[in-house]
Amino acid sequence: MKISNEVKVGALAIVSIAILIIGFRFLKAKDIFNHTPKLYAIFKSVGGLEKSNFVKINGLTVGNVYSLEPADENVTAVKVTISITEDVNIPSNSVAFIEGSLLGSANIVIERGDSKTLLKDGDRLATKEEAGLLGNLTSEAKPLMGKIKTVADSVTLLLSNFNHILNAGTQRDVQNAIANLNYSTASLNALLNGINKPLAQTLDNVSAITGNLKNQNEAIEGILNNANTFTGNLKQLQFQNTVDSLNATIANLNSAVNNISNPNGSLGALMNDRQLYNKMNDVLLSMEILLDDLRVHPKRYVNISVFGKKIKQVN
Repeated sequence: MKISNEVKVGALAIVSIAILIIGFRFLKAKDIFNHTPKLYAIFKSVGGLEKSNFVKINGLTVGNVYSLEPADENVTAVKVTISITEDVNIPSNSVAFIEGSLLGSANIVIERGDSKTLLKDGDRLATKEEAGLLGNLTSEAKPLMGKIKTVADSVTLLLSNFNHILNAGTQRDVQNAIANLNYSTASLNALLNGINKPLAQTLDNVSAITGNLKNQNEAIEGILNNANTFTGNLKQLQFQNTVDSLNATIANLNSAVNNISNPNGSLGALMNDRQLYNKMNDVLLSMEILLDDLRVHPKRYVNISVFGKKIKQVN
């Protein structure tokens, strides 16, 4: 059986179209011969996310972005289909977010949950909004740019008011003030130049005095040492004399106390001998009786004769 050229051309066209479709799908990172599990997630914005971008778990690439399509007719969100190329288990409470980079590309990162239930082919993956590195920089830069703009406006207004204030008269006054300041500076320089020489001489004299003091340092130190020795000896001498006098007084007092306490001494015998005390008490009593009798009968003890006649003593 002879095959016609038309059949050959048709077969060749079909094969070419099939190869083109397979190559196109291969370039889009879609599976050609093997079916891989698909998950989908809904994001409000995908940023720089594109097809074939990586899907990572803990930094490991486990798949790629299979397709991007509107979630509804108004494109309020974007449906992202994820192809899982690695044999991994993803818990049902896992969360996905888009992570940006400084190079402009974006990846999907899946944070694993702790559920025992696993996601299956065609299930929806929960999402959350993540600003990423560029988003954080943008969010921090916006308030800063606002502040910079406010400061720039304030500086512009200040310069405008300053230019308005600096009219011809004010400029002339400023020039006069600067001229007076220059004149005052020149006068001050002249005054300082006149003071410099006497001040230098005074400093030289002070240096000479300090040099002499330094040269006489040993002599001054000897004088101070002698003065310290003299005052120390004087203080020690006075203190020693006082201590000696106090010791002598204490010794005399101890001797007197010992004499009084000694029964062989006069005071000791008087203080310790009871019989002597009784005798002395009897003597004092007798003297008291005698004085009373003398006061009552004085003529018994005294004879007075005016004309030489002896008065008879009356008993």
